[in-house]
Amino acid sequence: MRPERTETVAPRSARPVQPGVQRRPAFYAARPGGWRDWWTLLHPPYTAWHLSYVVIGASLAPHVSVSLLVGTLLAFIGAVGFAAHALDELHGRPLGTRIPTPGLVGVTIVGLAGAVALGILGVLRVGWPLIPFLVLGPLLVLAYNLELLGGLVHTDIGFALAWGSFPVLVAYVAQTGRLAVAPLFAAAGAFALSVAQRQLSTPARLVRRRVATIEGRGVLRDGGTISIDTQALLGPLEGALRAMSWAIVLLASALAVARLA
Repeated sequence: MRPERTETVAPRSARPVQPGVQRRPAFYAARPGGWRDWWTLLHPPYTAWHLSYVVIGASLAPHVSVSLLVGTLLAFIGAVGFAAHALDELHGRPLGTRIPTPGLVGVTIVGLAGAVALGILGVLRVGWPLIPFLVLGPLLVLAYNLELLGGLVHTDIGFALAWGSFPVLVAYVAQTGRLAVAPLFAAAGAFALSVAQRQLSTPARLVRRRVATIEGRGVLRDGGTISIDTQALLGPLEGALRAMSWAIVLLASALAVARLA
């Protein structure tokens, strides 16, 4: 009889988390305290990911205005990077930061106000087609992160529309004052990528923030076994998220360089 063979699917560099040991709330989270809390709050890989959609949308325009692109990026940094994430942290402190509540409220107000102000400047330059997006943007931030309307927007589809498709369309309209077929296809692609992001990040958050221990094994057809633990589950999920975030940022950078060089 062939002896039982035991393997592990955890990455070599991964260190299993022992019961009672507090995991970081996200793979990009820094140690709590001081400026590190603000880094964690910003969700750097994800913020860069969704700002890349802004660059992609703008790069599809026949002529790219650098000033309009920078203004659109700043608006989304304020609304999504700071305001939306601050609202999310106010709702139960999922990232475990020590940022005072008044600080989070202040960041939310300043971030949204700044985004609206930049949007108004954009309307003055581009025209009325930007007004619906100017109104819808803050509403999406509030509806998603405060789970308004019974959580109607706080879903995978709502996330993909708000943080995937919306930035692409806003950036294109900010450049051209109109919509076209190309940005609609790009928005659909951003939607699909954002759905994939949620499919990966949701179980990763569950394991990191709520699961105490994971113990199990899988039996191979040849009679061997593989151990299943926390890192065995988190490794593929977060590895894919890291790779995808870098991929979309590099793609957006390539488009920007090609259009602006």
